[in-house]
This record gives sequence, structure tokens and C-alpha cells, in this order.
Amino acid sequence: MLWLCLLPLLVSCAATGGDPIASVSRSQPVAAQSSGTGSPLARAKSHTELGAAYYETRQFATALDEARVAIAADASYAPAHNLLALVYVELKENRAAGEAFEKALRLAPGDPEIGNNYGWFLCQIGEQRKGMQYLQMAAGNPLYGAPAVALANAAVCAQSLQDFDGASELLARALRYDPNNPRALFLLADLNYQRGRYGEAQLRIADFHRRIEPTAESAWLALRIARSLGNRADEARFGALLRQRFVDSSESQKLTRGQYE
Repeated sequence: MLWLCLLPLLVSCAATGGDPIASVSRSQPVAAQSSGTGSPLARAKSHTELGAAYYETRQFATALDEARVAIAADASYAPAHNLLALVYVELKENRAAGEAFEKALRLAPGDPEIGNNYGWFLCQIGEQRKGMQYLQMAAGNPLYGAPAVALANAAVCAQSLQDFDGASELLARALRYDPNNPRALFLLADLNYQRGRYGEAQLRIADFHRRIEPTAESAWLALRIARSLGNRADEARFGALLRQRFVDSSESQKLTRGQYE
């Protein structure tokens, strides 16, 4: 499985670390499978696996071809439709993506990984409330190994609706499942900062930095929190970090311009 922070699905989020936001199901290593032999199901699995590998390296045209070959081999194989949907998301073909997600869920009702992916997709296209339903169903599935991922995704949806209390509760639930989840910690720090709760925001970003090396995004958030608290030492420390380690980042450029919000 792989993870997002308002970046394309299934692309590792360097800003906040952690688990994937969306995932392509994997059954076994690609090298262990043969794409040209075996039963229709075996071929579908093989091509889905290969397509997922291409997807993860952002070779979307090839991933799309592999997803289509997988579906041609066995149209009842839900992970192939899930992969197809994720590729369509990257290609910004939202209607086709939605249809592929819905097909995947008809074939595998209640599948938590597909539900998480579809829920997050819905949140990104302005259907947050519907998306949150899928995300919370995914999180509540006892067979899902990453409920914190779905809950953090749902929190982002809630925050986009200005439901800050709901977002905070969802992130708290995510951290009850996974107290060390860096994405949930970062999102909670950012949420508290946006709400003017700077002391709590400082605690959460410090928790994040105890688990993950600072990134441009996390250093920028920490700097603004410190600035709001009047902590000039930390403001200077994170400013120096941005200038030295992340000089080409958009966050460093904002610092140079004095654009703190």
C-alpha cells in the first residue's frame, strides 16, 4: 500500500510521511507472476500487479494498458477496476474514474481499500459528504489494516466543509488507532493552527518531528506556529532550515516574501 496529502493518489507524500492515501491491491511480487499463462484470474492478477508497478512510477499510459488487459482477461477481478479508476484519476478523467470505482465496488462490496480510494476521490471532486461515508465505512471494516488512513482522509474532507470539530474528532480517532501516524499528527497540527490553537498545534508538530525528519511543509508550519506564539528562537531555527535545506521550495519562497498566510 501507498499514501497522499492532497497530492495525486498513491504518490508518496514527502511533506508529511506516513501511510498511503490510496492503494492498489497486491497479491504477490511482480517477478513471481507470468503475464501470458495461467487461468483468466491469474492473468488478471498478473497484469494488475504489473500495472500497479507502472502506476507507482507514474507511467500512467502503460498502467492504463495493463489495467485494460487485466479486465479483458477477467472482468470480474475487482482490483483491476480499482487500478483503472486510479489511473483515470491521474489522467483527470473523473467520469471514467467514478464508473471504474463503482464497478470495482459492485464486484467487491465493502472492500475497504477500494472504499477508501473511492471516498477520497469523491472528496476531491466536491462530493465530500458522500466521500466521507465511504471513508468511514472503510475505517470501520475490521479487516482493513489501515483505518487511520481512511480517517485522516475523512478529516481532510470534513475540514474542506469547514467542519473543524468533525475533522478534529476524526483525527483523534485516527491517532487512537495509530498514535504514531505522522500524517494524522501533521494534519492535526495544521488544523489547530488554522483554528488559532497555537499551543496545541506546537505540541502536535513537535510530535510529528519526533517521528519524521522535517520537510519543507512541516518546517513552514512549525515556523508559523512559533511566530504566532512569539517564539523567536524556533521561528529563526525553522527559517534557517528552510533557507538551507529547502531553498528551492515554495515554502522558502513564501518566507523570503514574508507571506506567512
